[in-house]
Amino acid sequence: MYAVIKTGGKQYRVAAEDVIEIERTGADEGDIVEFPVLMVAGEGNVEIGTPVIDGATVAGQVLALSRGPKIIIFKKKRRKHYRRKNGHRQDLMQVQITEILTGGKKPSKKASAKPAAKQEAAAEAEAKPAAKPEAKAEAAPAEKKAEAKPAAKKAAAKPAAKKKAAPAKKAAAKKTDTDKK
Repeated sequence: MYAVIKTGGKQYRVAAEDVIEIERTGADEGDIVEFPVLMVAGEGNVEIGTPVIDGATVAGQVLALSRGPKIIIFKKKRRKHYRRKNGHRQDLMQVQITEILTGGKKPSKKASAKPAAKQEAAAEAEAKPAAKPEAKAEAAPAEKKAEAKPAAKKAAAKPAAKKKAAPAKKAAAKKTDTDKK
């Protein structure tokens, strides 16, 4: 059984356990994402939606978040002194298709156990740094004072750069009566 899904302005042909790389949608690693289904086929029957099939979804688990290769966009109009260079890297995510569901079924929560563990770890991580900034706030002014003194010594140790004086203009010699003869 396979399905055609639409995401990020593109269509993908997917089957269960396929791993696809799509444009990032805002989901985090381990999350379950659902996609609208345009077509479902399998075991001799084909169902096509107008534009999507009501009650059909494809569920997938986000494996990793990444970025695509850098693409250079260069525009030029000859003889017009017009050149523009621009770069772009697309945000991507790898998704493993877990289920193709029809008939209004909801995706199972098998893979959602991992995100729950990640959420607990994230909550613990947030609790720990909350205590540390207070200690850093107290120590920060003392560190800044200690850092300021060596910086002042370095600035005093360097001699000021000497500017070259512009050469003085020579006064034109006055012609005397003796020079004229």
